[in-house]
Amino acid sequence: MAGNKDFVNRRIHSLLGVIPIGLFLVQHLVVNHFATRGAEDFNAAAHFMESLPFRIVLETFVIYLPLLFHAVYGLYITFQAKNNVSRYGYFRNAMFLVQRVTGIITLIFLAWHVWETRIQAAMGAEVDFNMMQDILSSPLMVAFYLVGVLSAVFHFANGLWSFFVSWGLTVSPRSQKISTYVTLGVFVLLAIVSVRSIFAFI
Repeated sequence: MAGNKDFVNRRIHSLLGVIPIGLFLVQHLVVNHFATRGAEDFNAAAHFMESLPFRIVLETFVIYLPLLFHAVYGLYITFQAKNNVSRYGYFRNAMFLVQRVTGIITLIFLAWHVWETRIQAAMGAEVDFNMMQDILSSPLMVAFYLVGVLSAVFHFANGLWSFFVSWGLTVSPRSQKISTYVTLGVFVLLAIVSVRSIFAFI
């Protein structure tokens, strides 16, 4: 019984990591990338997202609650996990370890980022280009954001590989190898978008 519950929880954890959390991450990075076109374009994109109808309901049920479950259960998996060299080999086990480390880094970064943006917005601050420019005026914060965002992007991209396996989409060794290259490509693409966005605020 406990095994079945764990199996279901892992499936839910995996699914939420891609839908809706992963999709939100991609959408958030796309909005941030408007900063490369200047303050006006970024502010227009950010304000469009903020003016969506039922935004609070959407954020609660599409972002915060799924993210809370994914984070809490992800921590449980992290501290219960054991590498399985005999099944996946050293590269996949290295990715398994990095996935857990980037998950923790991402959680810390997200908590700080939500505090700096969403919580401040709830207290009357304007979430716009100037806010992000002020945040990233410190080299320490630039480094923190680079590590945090790249950890989040890697965690998502590598998590896609696990998602494909756990949901039976890549069963054969060949399909898993192809999936490795595809998810690596996803990481590189989103990493470029992320880094360009961060430096656009500087």
